[in-house]
Parts: sequence; structure tokens; C-alpha cells
Amino acid sequence: MRSSTIQVTMAEICEVVTDGTHDSPKLQMGGVPFIKGKHISSGLIDFDNCDYISEQDHLLCIKRVKPQLNDVLMSNIGSIGDSARVAEDREFSIKNVALLRPDSEQIHPMYFFFLFKNPFFKNRLMNLKAGSAQQYISLAALRGHQIEIISDLPTQERIAAILSAYDDLIENNRRRIALLEQAARLLYREWFVHFRFPGHETAKFVDGLPEGWAEQKVGDLGAVVTGKTPSKKVAEYFDGHIPFIKTPDMHGNIFVLSTAETLTEQGAKSQAKKTLPPKSVLVSCIGTVGVVTMNANYAQFNQQINAVVPEAGNSNYYVYFALESIKPRLEAIGGGVTMANVSKSKFESVPVIVPNSSKQQDFHVLVEPIFDQIMQLAKSNAQLTRARDLLLPRLMHGRIPV
Repeated sequence: MRSSTIQVTMAEICEVVTDGTHDSPKLQMGGVPFIKGKHISSGLIDFDNCDYISEQDHLLCIKRVKPQLNDVLMSNIGSIGDSARVAEDREFSIKNVALLRPDSEQIHPMYFFFLFKNPFFKNRLMNLKAGSAQQYISLAALRGHQIEIISDLPTQERIAAILSAYDDLIENNRRRIALLEQAARLLYREWFVHFRFPGHETAKFVDGLPEGWAEQKVGDLGAVVTGKTPSKKVAEYFDGHIPFIKTPDMHGNIFVLSTAETLTEQGAKSQAKKTLPPKSVLVSCIGTVGVVTMNANYAQFNQQINAVVPEAGNSNYYVYFALESIKPRLEAIGGGVTMANVSKSKFESVPVIVPNSSKQQDFHVLVEPIFDQIMQLAKSNAQLTRARDLLLPRLMHGRIPV
């Protein structure tokens, strides 16, 4: 039996619909997290890479609104539609981000959050956009936005529990991936930063480096390729099966398994020299610089990314961590407050320490099983996400009895 649904506005089911401060407090290296739209992605708030403000400025910001457990944050200016649930009690402020606080007597908090993941809901939300130079969704439009929800709270709770089970599995895998990556990263630092590799006690050092190692440049690690976008005028170039990687596809992914945009065989052949073999190392170099990932399959990528195809003798995994370590230098080179930009020539010229081939291969043998596990967990998460996203709209609209 299909669950009964009702039409309501956001104002009717929310205690609060507002947004964060419109001021620009001074940012600092540490302090209270200061969350903006760019720190919200895939249902999560990125506290690891966020900005910070002083306690004094934080107290001023939360006079407008203080985020609390089960609030939903949504980017409503610029890049619109990304949302995240406040999943823990912690102090932070928000800027130019919408905050919606569900009324627990009207709607179950987790059911409310899953509304924002519902493709039907998100598509309708996009119809509220206004503005030309910078698009936005006004608070008035959000408050008046009409949506369809299941009418009774117990059914909402059961739906939320089903969907949360998928999210819990995905989050558990994500944590395992993070631990595995950290284990490999610590080994990289032990060997190649602190020079405590096997046999270091008897190794001969020349000018501060183990014999056979050298300070070289990124361009010496392998072929450097700058991406390119095929002509948008040719519709036949797009919507195929070949991944086309952009910076948003890279965020939070050690391996890029899928992409928002894809190319056809015809599209890829139009710029064949831009096709990367699997496990090439990609680095974002325009906008948000220094994001590093590897492609799981043959892929192409856009002009905001430089990629390194490691030459024979250089480990893909060594190159991955070496390029990850140069992020601060890339940010310094990129300059520009609004749009950092690291050209191919500047990217290639960044200095890196390159161990001898033998030591790289020893490292490769040790960490390859770790990266294989990461790949399998990432594939599992992709399957779980697809299953959840297929189920979600059917549950949310009462098409499946629970």
C-alpha cells in the first residue's frame, strides 16, 4: 500500500530558514571553523579543510544563527544545491550558506535531510534560482518552496532508517579508506621525508640526500599533460562511457571511478593525446589548486588539471604522495585571491626529491596491496551509492511500502 503524502512549504516544516553572516571576518590559521559553500559536499561538512576565524568574530557571527545538531546547510549562492547535515555538536559559524532547522514535531530530522538528496527535490530547487552575474536562491523563495512529504512521522522514521543504513555503510568504508591512505602516507613520510627507509643506518648520504637520490623537478617524474575540453559545439562528443575528469570529481577521491560528465569514443579521439592510462596522477592547478587523485580507468580531463604519467622506474604511488606534498608550493605559485592558476611550465618546474628506482619499487610493493583495498572499498561505495540513490526517490514519495 502506498504511503499517503501531503504538500507543505519549507516554512511549515522548519523552525528556522535563514542564512549565515554576510560579513567577512578576518581569516586565520586556527580558531573556530568558518564554513562556506565550498566546504559542503556529498552530505558532509569539510571541517578538515575549512577556514577559521577568531572566537570574538565567531560570537558576532552566531548572533544571526548558531548551527546545531540536525540542521541542514545548503549552498544557496554561486554553486547551488550542495547540502550537508550537522551531524555533531560543535562550535562553528557559517557565511552565505542557508540553514534550515527541521521542526521535529512536523518532520523526522533524517527524513528531512534525505529530501535534499532526492533528485526530484534538487531539480525543483534549481527552478528557484535568480540572479545573472552570480546566481542565488533567496530565503523567501526557500521558505515558500512547496514540497511533497510522507504524512506520518513513524513512516518517515522507517524510511530514514533504511536510507541511513546505506549511508552508515558508505561512511564506514570511507573511514577505512582514510585509515588505509594514512598508513601509506606515513610510510611515504618515514622513507622519503625522514629518510628512515630499510637500510638507512648504513646508507651513504651525499649533500644531505641518500646516494643515488636527487632533487629534480615534477617534469622529471614522467610526462606532464594539461587537460582540454572537447568542443561543446559537437553534441556527439559527450555522454559516452569515457570519464571526463574535472576538479569536483577529484575531491575526496583517491581514485576517480565516475565523473559528472563523460565523453564518447568520438569525443576522446578528437583529442587522443589527452587520454590518460589508469593510475596516472592528476593535480588541480586552477581555482582550488593542489587536489591530487588517480584515475581508475582510461580517462580524459579538463584544462584546470595537469596530470603526470609516471615514466618507467617511477612508482605511481610514490608520485601520488610526492605531488600531494607540494600543495603549499602550488598555492604560493598560483597566486591570485579569486582564481589561483599554476601553468604547465610552472607545475613542471616545482622541485621534488626523487629516490632511486630501486627504493621506489620497494615502496610500491609495500603499498600496492593498500591501494588495492582502497580501490575495492571505493567500488563498493559506488555500488552502495547507486543502490541508495535508486531507492531514495521511491521511498520518499511513498511508492514502496515500509
